[in-house]
Amino acid sequence: MCAYNPYENMLEVLEAAARKLGLQQNDYEAIKYPERELKVAVPVKMDDGKIKVFEGYRVQHSSSRGPCKGGIRYHPDVDMDEVKALAAWMSLKCAVVDIPYGGAKGAVKVDPAELSKDELERLTRRFTAMILPIIGPERDIPAPDVNTGPEIMGWIMDTYSIFKGYSVHGVVTGKPLEIGGSLGRTEATGRGVCIVTDEAVKYLQIDASNLRIAVQGLGNVGGIAARLFHEAGYKVVAVSGSTGGFYKESGLDVPALLQKAKHLDDYSETGAKKIGNAELLTCACDILVPCALQNQITAGNAAAVKAKLIVEGANGPTSVEADAILDKNGVTVIPDILANAGGVIVSYFEWVQNIQNLIWDEDQVNETLRNVMVRSFNQILRIVKEQKVSFRLAANMQALYRLSKAKKSRGIFP
Repeated sequence: MCAYNPYENMLEVLEAAARKLGLQQNDYEAIKYPERELKVAVPVKMDDGKIKVFEGYRVQHSSSRGPCKGGIRYHPDVDMDEVKALAAWMSLKCAVVDIPYGGAKGAVKVDPAELSKDELERLTRRFTAMILPIIGPERDIPAPDVNTGPEIMGWIMDTYSIFKGYSVHGVVTGKPLEIGGSLGRTEATGRGVCIVTDEAVKYLQIDASNLRIAVQGLGNVGGIAARLFHEAGYKVVAVSGSTGGFYKESGLDVPALLQKAKHLDDYSETGAKKIGNAELLTCACDILVPCALQNQITAGNAAAVKAKLIVEGANGPTSVEADAILDKNGVTVIPDILANAGGVIVSYFEWVQNIQNLIWDEDQVNETLRNVMVRSFNQILRIVKEQKVSFRLAANMQALYRLSKAKKSRGIFP
């Protein structure tokens, strides 16, 4: 069996979309390759005085539709292929929801839990200095991702601003409110997942009164999605995080569980049994929402998935082989490039506020997010119905069409 390669996985789906659109090779050949790949060595003075060098990456996949946009993750297992795939998915995601961005992604190979706060800050500021020549509010705008958040974005914004000699709020999104962040940004990805789930439930004409939802991942996406599902009246029967999770047929006490999200070993609830991340994927539920990392639903476990609707909160959680199995079994999959686009949509709102020196209230942010998500879902649904294809293929067709049109309109220089 070949090792999973997320970039090859992305290309396989892209090729299928190109064939369905009837595109010629020249129409999309350039889109198969990132515009720029930067690998940097990040030396950091540790608290004990020793110098440790970390490996960092920034990949810009496409700038055809606007500045590159994408998060920065800190993870010990990240590599260039993963970052390339994530950057390409960002290009597709921005095109699906029709916001004027291209795609990028960044990462540092590190386990942030092993660093002190001072070490983490020094790492972040040095990494920012190493990628500084290729980022900027008109060029490439980072954002939070796995194991990064508002505080780290604040350090990046401050470091970039120091080099420029003045405050540049628009260089990153997902910042603290005090330095140009947007209301509603923290919840945006999880909220978008919930909006798309609502639309899919209506389309599939599922009785929402007793639906069972399982959420994998308790970070910024999964934890918020679980809370919003609970507040909306859905029954969340299973959740899991990095240290395991719980299943309860009658529905979990989500608010109480989320208070212990970082220490689930200390949590207990009457009637709830402990489960692992792998077990959650095949638990008895109607809707499965994977919000952890890529390559979670594979050829090895797809046949055992009991959910009839999967909404991808994570990037690339389902392999191509698993997709085929799920489709054969009648499982509807709302793909990542549509389902988790809420984060980049509200990042776009934050960037717009920064460059125009405006502040939107939270109701305006959330309502505009809903409008964009619902519009995008309905556009993809129309392709699903007209072309008789899956939601994943329809979303990739929409994205590739817009990317290829932009590339063609701009031409190849020289």
